[in-house]
Amino acid sequence: MGDPKKPKKKYKKPFHPWEKNRMAIELELIGKYGLRNKKEYLRHEAYLRKIREQARQILAILETDKREKVEKEILSRLERLGLIQTEAVIDDVLSLTTEDLLKRRLQTIVFRQGFAKSIHHARQLLLHGHIALRGQKITSPSRLLLKEEAKELTYASSSPYMEDSHPERPSTPIPESTE
Repeated sequence: MGDPKKPKKKYKKPFHPWEKNRMAIELELIGKYGLRNKKEYLRHEAYLRKIREQARQILAILETDKREKVEKEILSRLERLGLIQTEAVIDDVLSLTTEDLLKRRLQTIVFRQGFAKSIHHARQLLLHGHIALRGQKITSPSRLLLKEEAKELTYASSSPYMEDSHPERPSTPIPESTE
C-alpha cells in the first residue's frame, strides 16, 4: 500500500534532461510566472499531459452517444477553469499549452488583478496570508482558479493591505495582456 508519509510524485522528469531549447523555454516561463522551481513547472506540465491524454481517449471512442457525454464533461470542466472558450471542441484541448495553464494559477491572477506589484510579490502575499477567496485566507500560489472564483479575490480582513493608505499596496490593476 505504501507509506502515507511518502506521497507519490505528481510530475515526470523529461526524457532528455539537458536539452538546451527545452531548458531555455522552462527557465523563461519559470521567471515569467514566478514559479519556485522546475518541479512546480513539471507538475503543471504533467497535469496538462493528463488532460490531453483524456482528450485523445475521447477521440478514440467510436460510439457517439457515449463519446458526447464524456466530451461534454471534460469540456465543461476546462471551461470552468477558463482554459477554453464556451464554443470549443475536443480538438481545442489538444492545442492547450503549459503557459495557458500557468495563466490560471492563483499567483498569476493575484498579480494581474493588481493586488501585487510583481509576480514575486504576489507569491509573497499569498504565502503570508494577505489574500482571501470568499473571505477565507488562501496560501497556495499554485492553485488553479475557476473563472468565477477570480472575481471573488480580496485582501484578507486581518491583512494590513486592507487599508487603502498602505504604502506597499499597488494603486491600479495590471492590464491583462492579449498574448
